Amino acid sequence: MIKPDAMAAGHAKDILARIGKEGFSIAAQKEITIERALAEKFYEEHKGKPFFEGLVAFISSGPVTALILEKDNAVSSWRELIGATNPADAAENTLRKLYAISLDNNAVHGSDAADTAQREIALIFPELV
Repeated sequence: MIKPDAMAAGHAKDILARIGKEGFSIAAQKEITIERALAEKFYEEHKGKPFFEGLVAFISSGPVTALILEKDNAVSSWRELIGATNPADAAENTLRKLYAISLDNNAVHGSDAADTAQREIALIFPELV
């Protein structure tokens, strides 16, 4: 997912180009604004944590580009491409190093495991499940 900060900064086109360059196929794509209730479900594993409200507010603050990406080892390959959650810790040339503003405004989201990806796909792309 390309998050609201990267969308507002005009980085979506560059991020999408990089996705293709890195050998990912885009199986599904849509631009949406995530409603608060959906954002709460999306981040439900963080409910009760001090940063939960900030996550929900941020992801629902503007449009995102939601993607389903395909590639061998897609989850781990995507996690490597996006870089560490905190852009200050991200490796050079990762998406977060290039486009993130801060730990909270970190440009892109990536599922951390295949089962998480399936849950998130069902939430964001219910028409496909």
